[in-house]
Amino acid sequence: MRREKGKPLPLGVSVGKDSVNFAIEVPEGKECRLLLYKKGEREASVIFEMPEEDGVGSVRFLSLFDFAYSEYEYNYLIDEEVCVDPYARSLAGTEEFGRKWELQEHEVRAGIYEDHYDWEGDLPPCIPANEVVAYSLHVRGFTKHSSSKVAHKGTFRGVIEKIPYLLELGINQIHLMPVYEFEQLGKYVNYWGYGPGFYFAPKRAYAASDNPASELKDMVRECHKAGIEVILEMPFEGGTSRILMEECLRWYMMEYHVDGFILNPDVTPTDGSYADPLLSKMKLFHHQAGFQNVMRRFLKGDEGMIEEVIYWLRRPAGAEGMYNYIAGHNGFTLNDLVSYDAKHNEANGENNQDGPDYNYSWNCGAEGPSRKRAVVALRAGQMRNAFMLVLLAQGIPCILAGDEFGNTQKGNNNVYCQDNPVGWLDWSRLEKNRALHEFVKEMIALRRSHPALRQKEELRGMDQISCGVPDVSYHGEYAWQTPSEISSRQLGVYYCGIAAKDTDCFVAYNMHWVEHSFALPALGKGKKWYLTADSKTGVLEDPEVLKNQREAVLEERTIALFIGK
Repeated sequence: MRREKGKPLPLGVSVGKDSVNFAIEVPEGKECRLLLYKKGEREASVIFEMPEEDGVGSVRFLSLFDFAYSEYEYNYLIDEEVCVDPYARSLAGTEEFGRKWELQEHEVRAGIYEDHYDWEGDLPPCIPANEVVAYSLHVRGFTKHSSSKVAHKGTFRGVIEKIPYLLELGINQIHLMPVYEFEQLGKYVNYWGYGPGFYFAPKRAYAASDNPASELKDMVRECHKAGIEVILEMPFEGGTSRILMEECLRWYMMEYHVDGFILNPDVTPTDGSYADPLLSKMKLFHHQAGFQNVMRRFLKGDEGMIEEVIYWLRRPAGAEGMYNYIAGHNGFTLNDLVSYDAKHNEANGENNQDGPDYNYSWNCGAEGPSRKRAVVALRAGQMRNAFMLVLLAQGIPCILAGDEFGNTQKGNNNVYCQDNPVGWLDWSRLEKNRALHEFVKEMIALRRSHPALRQKEELRGMDQISCGVPDVSYHGEYAWQTPSEISSRQLGVYYCGIAAKDTDCFVAYNMHWVEHSFALPALGKGKKWYLTADSKTGVLEDPEVLKNQREAVLEERTIALFIGK
């Protein structure tokens, strides 16, 4: 091989027709050397000096010709510290999940990436925001448990094997926790993947083969064939350069065909990303716990919640990068939300001091697992209520993987270090909680069949098409009167069907521990109200016409959907 001057941009390694260019940012005054290793070896076989005077600004660079790059891996030696290229497209030596890397021992090395992937004409699904039903998962934890019954547990291929399950449930968008090479920090396993990482390199431990880049592409391609979008969580570490972040997002968009990202707005402002012409049409989200906290409090019967509930029920799909969830990775699963008053994180080894203290949970009368029939029945009803709160709101609904069959973390609300059955999905619960799974599947289908429940534009509470009825209105014991008392724990929401080219829909929420009556708005001539679903009996195969067309009585802690036709 022979060395030439090279070029300072792009940063990282770029393979040309006749040469390979290396460029890295190095602090002023530090020495830099390029280390080349024969593949799989931990001793550099070739070393090139990269003197500061040959650089431009703070970038050192060189090009190599007649270089059999497919036979090599590389690192940099900056002063006396072995450094992995932050722009590395792949890493070697990271096959074992949860192992702390010894960089000084040359244990981890960067690979030289070249693309030969056949996308088979892949095109993004481009699903409108109001049509999305999302599902949040951890690639390893999703299928690592023995009960998952997939051939490639804990990998991108394992996700592919579960695509038929996702389709049956009604999912058309998946949110993936970090899938890049993240570091292990301190004495605990970094299971979730937050913290420092090599953002351009798909995680080798998530691959069944030695080619994680190809397997991630396989997963995206197969999801797209099934009509499922893929959203990557990219929580860049604070202090990461904006140039690197934007370059990374472009890389995953163009190289991996992903459909969007979940960003930390404190580190990567979404408005800046939207300003990038290449990213302007990507789906950019961020975590926002407003919906979660309000609906959790409403679910357990807190007073004074009606005004905030109305606000979050009305938020349109995709507004300000938000999506609606009642349980996420950070906090209780849905099953644990209705089973524990307090967190139980003792297994994390931090004296139960870690994890959020305020969860707005309610254990329904017993802490943890219970055999009391009343407690079990109440918890089952509360989980159905929670799903109805998410799926009958106007925004993008997002389900935490496993909530649809009552997955539990045994009261641990911060499983960041639990790479074990506590943090993995226990698929055996699917059979135990088949009724809940069927309810969720049917509710997703019901949402999809009613445009009034997933409208494109923001509802304004006005008659915008001169049909005589506002697009949305709020009711209580008396029609057209929003419950305003601080003690109110019930609300009726009427969606005008004409405006949405649908039947009229009325959702009655009774989160009180006593029954309440709801006044039903009068329908047009010849129309009647029908009960379609409620959290006590589930989704009705044939909607039942109400005997009393002026009033509906709901039992305690019940949500019901009525359609007018």
